[in-house]
Amino acid sequence: MDFTSLIVAVIAFAVTALSGYIVIPYLRKLKFGQTILEIGPNWHKEKQGTPTMGGVMFIAGVLISIAFGFAYAAIFEKPFFFDCKDKFRLTALIAGLALALCMGAIGFFDDYIKVVKKRNLGLTARQKTFMQLLVSALYLTVLAISGMRTTYIPFIGDVSIVSGFGLIFWPIALMFIYGFTNAVNLTDGIDGLASSVTLVVSCGFMMAAGFLNLANINVLTAALAGALVGFICWNAHPAKVFMGDTGSMFLGGMVVAFSFGIGRPVLLLLAGIVYLIEALSDIIQVAYYKKTKKRIFKMAPIHHHFEKCGWSEDKIVLVFSFVALIGSVLAVLPIIFSL
Repeated sequence: MDFTSLIVAVIAFAVTALSGYIVIPYLRKLKFGQTILEIGPNWHKEKQGTPTMGGVMFIAGVLISIAFGFAYAAIFEKPFFFDCKDKFRLTALIAGLALALCMGAIGFFDDYIKVVKKRNLGLTARQKTFMQLLVSALYLTVLAISGMRTTYIPFIGDVSIVSGFGLIFWPIALMFIYGFTNAVNLTDGIDGLASSVTLVVSCGFMMAAGFLNLANINVLTAALAGALVGFICWNAHPAKVFMGDTGSMFLGGMVVAFSFGIGRPVLLLLAGIVYLIEALSDIIQVAYYKKTKKRIFKMAPIHHHFEKCGWSEDKIVLVFSFVALIGSVLAVLPIIFSL
């Protein structure tokens, strides 16, 4: 049997969970505390000063566990090692990690400006958009150069993306990556929400990669899932640390990398349904308010609406994670039926 994914998940969990004993006190020492904006719910004021930028914990867990997983697979000649000999699968793994790390780096700069430079809004929207689109374009360029020629559409099959109408895939994919990265960032608004939802999404893509015999993505998803379990130990309500934009944008890059890595980015529309709803609620709220000076939701993104309706943070995390579970199952079903 192949235990690579299990080993990677356990190592990622251990590294992330144990790093909290070092990282969190260090963040407190540096006074890297979260600033709660006036526009947020009043009861969030008690979270003022909670250490942020804790995303470095699960980023370290993912990277270290992947390195151990590769060593194990190489020594015992497991599928993960042989997948890494395949040019495109190796590229999908490395480029996916690079995408997530670059997005995390953008988030780190944003956090740094907020926390150290005391500029609450961090990077300007224009700066952040430019960097995210640049990173997304480079990621897609690498995939194209390495041999990505088709994308899979459920119940239709593989569709060419290198000629004719199929070329529209690339600009759509660019905005897809940009949109989902920021949608995950929006989901990170209450204790444990983004980490719990992304844990469910990671497990969904782990199943998808398993059915497709893609050991490279299976191991990558296992690494993130294990790391997030370790992070939730510190991030669950009441949170002792926040992931910050450093973590949420890394997570956005990772879930995008999962979807492209299995050759089915369209499935993220189902697996990432919570991210999609969060982003749409924010867009609808802003657009409607600009037009009517009235609000549809009590507050956006939508998790704050439910807070203002009296839902506890734990209830929101549980319900949203269940919705993510339903979406992930629906995303995996077309793969099962196509086998």
